[in-house]
Amino acid sequence: MAVESERGIAAPSKTQFWNEPQFRAVFYQVLAIVLVLFAGWYLVSNVMDNLARQNVASGFRFLDRPAGFAIGESLISYSAADTYGRAFLVGILNTFRVAVLGIVLATILGVIMGIARLSSNWLVAKIASMYVEVMRNLPLLLQLFIWYGVITVSLPGPRDALNPVEGVFLSNRGFMIPAPVADPVHAYMGIAALIALAAAIAIRRWAKRRQAETGAQFPVYRTAIGLLIGLPAIAWLLGGAPAVLETPELRGFNFVGGVSLTPEFAALLFGLTFYTAAFIAEIVRGGILAVSHGQSEAAFALGLRKNMVLRFVVLPQALRIIIPPTTSQYLNLTKNSSLAVAIGYPDLVSVGNTTLNQTGQAIEAISIFMAVYLTFSLSISLFMNWYNKAIALVER
Repeated sequence: MAVESERGIAAPSKTQFWNEPQFRAVFYQVLAIVLVLFAGWYLVSNVMDNLARQNVASGFRFLDRPAGFAIGESLISYSAADTYGRAFLVGILNTFRVAVLGIVLATILGVIMGIARLSSNWLVAKIASMYVEVMRNLPLLLQLFIWYGVITVSLPGPRDALNPVEGVFLSNRGFMIPAPVADPVHAYMGIAALIALAAAIAIRRWAKRRQAETGAQFPVYRTAIGLLIGLPAIAWLLGGAPAVLETPELRGFNFVGGVSLTPEFAALLFGLTFYTAAFIAEIVRGGILAVSHGQSEAAFALGLRKNMVLRFVVLPQALRIIIPPTTSQYLNLTKNSSLAVAIGYPDLVSVGNTTLNQTGQAIEAISIFMAVYLTFSLSISLFMNWYNKAIALVER
């Protein structure tokens, strides 16, 4: 309410603190947090009361009990006598493996197809366009069934397995190749590979600074490949060059020994890779087209070759547009790997479903699913955000 001053001019009254914008903003945020916490407490307590009323076991103590079921494919040692916790670990590692390989392969294939769609060669552009349109418009689950059917139906059984090279077998049970027998020198080779990777990153940063200062280029990629191959090879030679291999052998109805690429893993990897690469191809194509054509014309005027223009002029600018939507495709690929249960690949969801059926602890199993996929998704997002900032062009 206004107050009359000595000159008869109405002076505004002092605003009450609860009408201040700053106070209202903080108050409503605190109120929202309190309501969310209350709703969460109510739901959790209600669930726990209902479980106790029905004498249903709760908690994660079941993870220490023997699982009692086998898993057909594992990156670590596992048997039916191991615990449910180790079974979940096997499923998590299987999901992680197919997600990482799928992201790498889908990125390579997507970039190739995206650039191919812009090719001046009519046949190359049409083939790339046909690939993109077909893969994007077929449901992923259907593609997984197609790949699994092609692999298991078109290949012979183990007794009639194809043997193109000594020790290498291809059948409807998978692709079997010899594997090196474990040796202490392999650990040193791994350390050498990490050192080579760190050296390659350091050389790349040095070469980038050097080029910015002098304009002189350094063969970074060839040097990095040489380091990544050479240092582990030197460690292998210094360790006595162990070359003992475990060769796959047919025993009964399947092969034993060596390394095996199962049809389930191959079908899932191929399906995720080809499906996601089609979307990445469109993202790459759109990012390249978003770069001003004048940039390419200026680079051609300087005498740069077409591949150099794409590598040094167009792609660095297009990456600012390409990376954010590509991150979403990486997240989709990781989450779509849960469809592995449809073709029998023992990923996290498949192992978790078996555990859920045996223990009846659905809430705990689903909580593990949510925590693992949330961790994977946040890790991918954090890494891609860091990479996006690292390669961002510095505006002057």
